[in-house]
Amino acid sequence: MGARKFGPGSAIGLAFGLLFAVFPLFWMVSTSFKPSNEWVTTPPVWVSENGTVTNYLVILWPSVLLEQRGGLGQYTEEGEVTAQRATESDAVSGAVADFLTKSAWQSIRGSVIISVLSTMLSIVVGFMAAIAIARYRFGGNVTPFFILSGRMFPPIAIAIPFVVMFSAPGIEATDSYWGLILAYAAVTVPFSTWMLKSFIDELPQEIEEAAMMDGMSRWEAHLKVTVPLIKGGLIATSLFIFILNWSEFLFALVLTYTNVETIPVKLSKYFSATSGQQYGIQAALACVSIVPLVIVGFFIQRHLVRGLTLGAIKR
Repeated sequence: MGARKFGPGSAIGLAFGLLFAVFPLFWMVSTSFKPSNEWVTTPPVWVSENGTVTNYLVILWPSVLLEQRGGLGQYTEEGEVTAQRATESDAVSGAVADFLTKSAWQSIRGSVIISVLSTMLSIVVGFMAAIAIARYRFGGNVTPFFILSGRMFPPIAIAIPFVVMFSAPGIEATDSYWGLILAYAAVTVPFSTWMLKSFIDELPQEIEEAAMMDGMSRWEAHLKVTVPLIKGGLIATSLFIFILNWSEFLFALVLTYTNVETIPVKLSKYFSATSGQQYGIQAALACVSIVPLVIVGFFIQRHLVRGLTLGAIKR
């Protein structure tokens, strides 16, 4: 019966939806290998016949690019690379020297450190809050919605108080890893709390009570019984929170300056007053930024599917 229902109309709709979802990814990958004269053209160049890895060299190994150009740049006493000249055919044509003085490794390292640690902190706090709400009815019906209300405000309305608080004497958490980690954890705890609460609600409380009757304490029952049983939900929630932290832009922009940098902020800096937006370079960095998510998703896909389907069948 299911096969008969999947007719030509459904196939066309599925193909259109797949094309709609995959096309931005295809265009990003294609643009990352295009030379600068093919970034914006009419008609558009779908797949370049003059593919180049220059865009990737600009973001990851600018010194290698300059060495390949022979005399394109020089090393200063501080070890930085200064652009002297560029040809119009290069992906860096007209770009300011800053594009060639700093690679994207600092922003990649910053995104990894901040996203991983803030996700771990958010999951720990969210799990404890979810246990308190789901098992002990802490705060009745008011507390859960009060926690979620933090996501009802525009992000900029929350970012400004963070700037003021982190700039206070004695705190000085702006432009630091731990300041951005705390900010990310604070804004993602409502998500982790509610998602983990839904997984815990689907777990019979009698299992934990039986463990406590066998001699376990409350903490032992939650850590040794509850956590393994909702492992799929924990992994799914962790990946969701990690993606939110990995792609966050506003807080990273207003809370960091020079010492700390993330990938979304680095993407916004590839702009030149003379040559305009560096679409190919931005596309290359975007392609690099999705690699960790693809790798993590591949290795945890079994747990991810289980976590996303947990609770689909109501007891």
